[in-house]
Amino acid sequence: MNLSSLEVYRFFEVQLNRKVITMTPFLGELIGTFILVLLGNGVVANVVLNKSKGNNAGWLTIAAGWGIALFVAVYAVAASSGAHLNPAVSIGLAAVGKFAWSDVPIYALGQMLGAMLGALVVWITYRQHFDATTDPDMQLAAFCTGPAIRNPFHNIVTEAVGTFMLVFGVMMIVSPQASLGALDALPVALLLFGIGLSLGGPTGFAVNPARDLGPRIMHAILPMTHKRDSDWGYAYVPVVGGIIGGLIAAVVYSVL
Repeated sequence: MNLSSLEVYRFFEVQLNRKVITMTPFLGELIGTFILVLLGNGVVANVVLNKSKGNNAGWLTIAAGWGIALFVAVYAVAASSGAHLNPAVSIGLAAVGKFAWSDVPIYALGQMLGAMLGALVVWITYRQHFDATTDPDMQLAAFCTGPAIRNPFHNIVTEAVGTFMLVFGVMMIVSPQASLGALDALPVALLLFGIGLSLGGPTGFAVNPARDLGPRIMHAILPMTHKRDSDWGYAYVPVVGGIIGGLIAAVVYSVL
C-alpha cells in the first residue's frame, strides 16, 4: 500500500494527539527549569565562549535567547505544574493567595534541580569551548550572573526591580487563574526579553534565584581549564533581590 506524504503526516499527527503525557508538578518544574537553563545558559555560552560559532553575537542575542527559552519551557510544562520555573514566581503567587505555601518548597526543589541539570548539559555541550576560553570570568558568565559595577545594595535593587516586573507581569497575565497556560507562554517570554533589554545591563538579569544559584553550584563542581572561584560573595544578591522583588509584586498586585 502506497501512502502519500500527507497521509503519513496525518497518521503520525493522530498518534501524537492520542498520547497524553502526565507529569507531577515537581517533575514539571524540574523539566521546565531544565529547558529554561539549557537554552538560556546555552545562548550565553554560545556568545561568550571562545571559538563558538556565536561568539560575540551580543546582548540582543542573549536577551532574545532567554525569551525563547522561557517560551519553550512554559509551553512544555504549563499543563503539569503551571510553569512557575522560578522560586520568586512561586513565592509571589503564594503571597497573593494564588498558590499554596505548602507547595512552595517542592516547587523550589524541582526548579533548583532542573537548573543544575540544565547547566550540566550546557557544560557537556560546550566542553571544548570552556577549556578554550582563557578568561575565567567568561566561563563563569556561562553559568551565572555577575554585576557590571559591584555594589551589593544597588545590585540587589536592580535584581528586585527586574524580578518585580517579571512576577507582577506574570500575575497580571495569569489573573484570575493560578498558573500559566500554554497561551500565556508568548507574552511571558516577551516580558523576559524586554526585561533583558531594558533592565539587564547592571547585573545580567538573573530575575530568578534558581536560574542563578543552581548553575553557580555546578560551576563550583565541574572541572574546567582556567577556572576561577564561583563568586560566592555575590551569590546571595540574585536570591535576595529575586525574593524581595517577588514579594513587592505580590503586595502591589494585592492592592490593585
